[in-house]
Amino acid sequence: MELKINGKTHSVEVEPGMPLLWVIRDELNMTGTKYGCGVSACGSCTVMIDGVATRTCTFPASAAEGKEIKTIEGIAAAGQLSAVQKAWIQHQVPQCGYCQSGMIMAAESLLDQNPNPTDEDINKSMTNICRCGTYQRIRAAIHTAAKMRAEQSGLQG
Repeated sequence: MELKINGKTHSVEVEPGMPLLWVIRDELNMTGTKYGCGVSACGSCTVMIDGVATRTCTFPASAAEGKEIKTIEGIAAAGQLSAVQKAWIQHQVPQCGYCQSGMIMAAESLLDQNPNPTDEDINKSMTNICRCGTYQRIRAAIHTAAKMRAEQSGLQG
């Protein structure tokens, strides 16, 4: 099967039902996407599929064929961190850091769909679990990233 990940097509020989997470991690050695729970509850395995935050630990690889997949490795463009990544650093969001790649992917997807989310929008959209409880910093970082993105688009427009 062929999967388009971070703009590059990868040919893999795997069972169609193999979870996309294991294809990404074990077959393609992109280990930024994490395994957390195995039941799509925690969100550590989140990537974007056609721009939508998707949990991959139960998502069959065959269902991703023909779709655009973006992992945490594909977020920084031309060696520059994304606005979300910069805001994550600015607000010192991670404690243990384990959930952060999934959190960042969910935040990127949220901001792509809603460039200026309210606290309520963030609370509804960001359903990933952070065992360290950094939700207030996550919310603040998303607001900062939204402002950064708006400023960037204003400069480019």
